Amino acid sequence: MTKTMEKRRTPLAKQTGSTKTGAPPARVSYVVGQLDRLLKRSLIDVLGEFGLTLPQFTALSVISASGAMTNAKLAERSFITPQSANEVVKTMEANGWVGRVGHPTHGRLIHLFLTDEGRRVLNECDSAIDALEASMLDGVTEIPVDTLRKVLQRCVSNLRG
Repeated sequence: MTKTMEKRRTPLAKQTGSTKTGAPPARVSYVVGQLDRLLKRSLIDVLGEFGLTLPQFTALSVISASGAMTNAKLAERSFITPQSANEVVKTMEANGWVGRVGHPTHGRLIHLFLTDEGRRVLNECDSAIDALEASMLDGVTEIPVDTLRKVLQRCVSNLRG
């Protein structure tokens, strides 16, 4: 057995030491799970103030970052089913946040794009989420935020394989 395998099989408390109270520290996966649930709940609350759901915000962000795209690409990049993407897009279109335009060279493809109203709403939400993240990161001085981001991105990458 390699040292890496041994380390993986060693309980977390033995890998990282125990807390001052003698209890083993919480597993990283547990803490990440707690953060995920709290952050999701906080995002839902913040976005609700702007009349958006989390899937709608994600879709607007994806379209903003990637430019015009099909419903299928939006679903893939937003980690939702095509059926869910279709419902999200219908609501966003009804609210005037996205529009649809035919693909310039492929007659059957329809591309989604952000409207001016969609960009305005997204910018307002981004500002509110910046404040939420600043609150979440308050007091984090042990490592730079860019390092934390890179570590978390690496964890995501590792689990995706």
